[in-house]
Amino acid sequence: MLEKIKSLGIVPVVKIDDAEKAVPLAKALCDGGLPCAEITFRTDKAEESIKRISKAMPDMLVGAGTVLTPTQVDKAKAAGAKFIVSPGLNPTVVEYCQSKNIPIFPGCTSPSDIEKALELGLTCVKFFPAEQAGGIAAIKAMSAPYGNISFLPTGGINAKNLNDYLSFDKVIACGGSWMVDAALIAAGNFTAIEELTRTAVHAMLGFELAHIGINGADEAEAGKTAKSFSDIFGFAYKPGNSSVFAGSYVEAMKSPFLGVHGHIAIRTNYIGRAVSFLKSNGIRFKEGSEKYNDKNKLAAVYLENEIGGFAVHLVQK
Repeated sequence: MLEKIKSLGIVPVVKIDDAEKAVPLAKALCDGGLPCAEITFRTDKAEESIKRISKAMPDMLVGAGTVLTPTQVDKAKAAGAKFIVSPGLNPTVVEYCQSKNIPIFPGCTSPSDIEKALELGLTCVKFFPAEQAGGIAAIKAMSAPYGNISFLPTGGINAKNLNDYLSFDKVIACGGSWMVDAALIAAGNFTAIEELTRTAVHAMLGFELAHIGINGADEAEAGKTAKSFSDIFGFAYKPGNSSVFAGSYVEAMKSPFLGVHGHIAIRTNYIGRAVSFLKSNGIRFKEGSEKYNDKNKLAAVYLENEIGGFAVHLVQK
């Protein structure tokens, strides 16, 4: 469950007043790139909304938020919720969820809360209200003595500060409601919700061009190609073992490599999340093309198919 939530990066936090809007809303989130939602029990339509989404879209990761009692846990689980989120740490609710074998992320904002969570056997907690409780600085400070716990911050997070949180490796994902504005839901403007969701996903992933690789027949041709770019545009000429770079923009290969013409490298903030996102959109990756850094974390991977005669690969920023 943690890995699935981490691969998504964002958990939309949704308040639904009309269960008829639940499925169209869920579809808008999925089409926008976030097949996930935390439906809060702040309205009496939460249970029915979870039930409808779970039935219509069984592959969507749907959880229940603002769960305060064991009775609400039972309602949420019966409706199809796959995880529970609570605003605070109530040992009774946590232990009840554990007895029912349903993951729970209780709200914690202090070292005392963290120690209670650890005593209950939890490895991930909600940090709420995130911005009001000190934001990412507070999370980093608490992570120092409690390095074996991770956080799902919620509250005051938006497109502008999202990556401040996600760039810290103890944050598995962020909860947010900016893409599911109550006014848009009430108006049934699911097109706008889908677009806001898509924008949020792309802001998180931060795709951008890293460099273009140009295949050469041999070392001499690679050197000539790189030098041309260096002479014309003032890019630094940087010879390497298998290629010659002109600045950081052009890589001239000393021998033919992947791609008819060469390759294109696309940088991303979070390569693991980018791979998950692209796979969900039908993109396949070239088996065996993965490269890992010295911490054994994925650093680069090629798409299976070329585009315009160029192989394409993702690289971690």
